[in-house]
Amino acid sequence: MAAQKSPGAGSSLRTFYIVLAVVAVGGLAALGYAVLGGGGEAATEPVELEGVASARQLYELAKPEVLGDPSTPVKIVEFGDFQCPGCRSFAMQIKPVLKERFVDTGKAHFVYYDFPLMEIHPHAFLAARAARCAADQGRYWDYHDLVFARQSMWSYSRTAPIGTFTEYAKELGLDSGAFESCLKSDAHADVVTANRRLGEELRIAATPTLIVNNRRVDALSLNAIVEAIEASLREGDA
Repeated sequence: MAAQKSPGAGSSLRTFYIVLAVVAVGGLAALGYAVLGGGGEAATEPVELEGVASARQLYELAKPEVLGDPSTPVKIVEFGDFQCPGCRSFAMQIKPVLKERFVDTGKAHFVYYDFPLMEIHPHAFLAARAARCAADQGRYWDYHDLVFARQSMWSYSRTAPIGTFTEYAKELGLDSGAFESCLKSDAHADVVTANRRLGEELRIAATPTLIVNNRRVDALSLNAIVEAIEASLREGDA
């Protein structure tokens, strides 16, 4: 399945940390993104980021979700979109294998950054926020997996699937009232926006994008990912 392209795909990624250190972040107040406040209205698009004038400030605001022990030698970074079919394939078919072989065995950890492509996936931003509302109750990865598993059930909704996402929270045994209050606000909109903006500054061109210890890898090729992880492990032993 073809990866979902982001508008204005740039040149290849050099290294994850070097780019973060040198990129200049300008004009964030003029991103052209919608500003959605509280007042009980669910934020479904990125918001303006105030007071973010450097790459370091952006990196500090962009908070990924982490699966596994962050001290492990291999870091697997994904920039993903909950409404992207390719991301669903990765989440349902490839990530469980990587988790069993490398994360659960203490060889690698997994890091997920939101990269919602609202231009083609109008519910992706809301889905990213919903997962973070679940994270408030300690169930991010369970919710992440359920939303991807049910992607075909909510992806084509003509309206924001707030009720559907709340039902998923209830299904997982979360406090559905607290979850719904979170979702029907702008909670976590700044973090999801910062994640998206960070991906843009790193010239992320598609979802899912996977980076294994600063090596960009085909996210839909299990063999390529395994080879990159094993190569990183060998280099760590050298």
